[in-house]
Amino acid sequence: MQGFVFQSTKSILVEPGSSSRIGELVKSLGCTSVLLVSDPGVKSAGLLQAGLQGLEQQGVGVTLFTDVQADPPVHVIEAAVKLAVDAKVDGVVSIGGGSSMDVAKLVALLAVGQEKLDDIYGVGMVKGRRLPLVLTPTTAGTGSEVTPISIVTTGEGEKKGVVSPVLLPDWAVLDAELTLGLPPAVTAATGIDAMVHAIEAYTSKRLKNPLSDTLARDALRLLGGNIHEACRNGTNREARHNMLLGSMLAGMAFANAPVAAVHALAYPVGARFHVPHGLSNSLVLPQVIRFNASSAEQHYGELATILTPNAKGNSADRTKALVEMLSALPVDLGLPTRLRDVGIGHNDLGMLADDAMKQTRLLINNPREVVHADALAIYEASL
Repeated sequence: MQGFVFQSTKSILVEPGSSSRIGELVKSLGCTSVLLVSDPGVKSAGLLQAGLQGLEQQGVGVTLFTDVQADPPVHVIEAAVKLAVDAKVDGVVSIGGGSSMDVAKLVALLAVGQEKLDDIYGVGMVKGRRLPLVLTPTTAGTGSEVTPISIVTTGEGEKKGVVSPVLLPDWAVLDAELTLGLPPAVTAATGIDAMVHAIEAYTSKRLKNPLSDTLARDALRLLGGNIHEACRNGTNREARHNMLLGSMLAGMAFANAPVAAVHALAYPVGARFHVPHGLSNSLVLPQVIRFNASSAEQHYGELATILTPNAKGNSADRTKALVEMLSALPVDLGLPTRLRDVGIGHNDLGMLADDAMKQTRLLINNPREVVHADALAIYEASL
């Protein structure tokens, strides 16, 4: 028997319309004034209204920060922290996608004034405390509401992670009503992102455990069984609810059994070419699975029985069926399928491979060792 550690968000509220209860939750945490972190799109779509009304009803003061960018750069985080400090808030809330939640995590930590961002990149570098924190996702993809991870774009082509259980929020609030208006392309890309989280958690070389495996399998059942309907009929509340729940379960899984080469190769694509994170993952996923197959065939074969129930034969046959299914999925959902479709050319691949090799925090989790030549070959096969 092998021991393991499992950590996740302390409290989770899953209920249609639950964003209206955010005020009640932050007040129970002792907050009187909060910074609400989001982005311009979420604000303009009216998705903040229920949360703002709930905060007002509870007498909680609100300072808005809605300037979050995708793949948030350092200056965005610094601006949000300054606003929180100047407003003397005693709590942080986010209603938004993964980037907004990642920013909120770091604001809750850095606004206390005990640490600096440059000192906490990496795993387990956070030493101080944070402000009370409530996270509410508006996409079914990142699972950031249940992960101890915040990703920062630190320079051209480079992302760094802050990883610490201190970043886990006090409450995750899952309100499927907030995802009903999500466009099909965003639904597809974020949904595939969540599927990648589950797949990589299940095949991770480090820290994979029975609990993360169970969560990953259930996440894939929910995501694979609902992604087509959620993209085809975005007002289907049951499909939206199942996608949001699947994303959260996948987040719980990879928060404990960390992701690997798919993310390591996707990060440079997003950072260099401003490709949305979920789509970046989707573009390299089939080729990474092909590369890993010799070291993770059994696990891929097990996942194939969930996503391709008709797959027959041994693990190798089922892994092939899994790759075929995951290659066809973005085609079915109307997403780009090749790196060249998002403006990447052959001359860019060496730079991408250089950047990918810097993602040592992720590459150590991959079931098969990845060297520079391997990364380059995967990019070439994905071009």
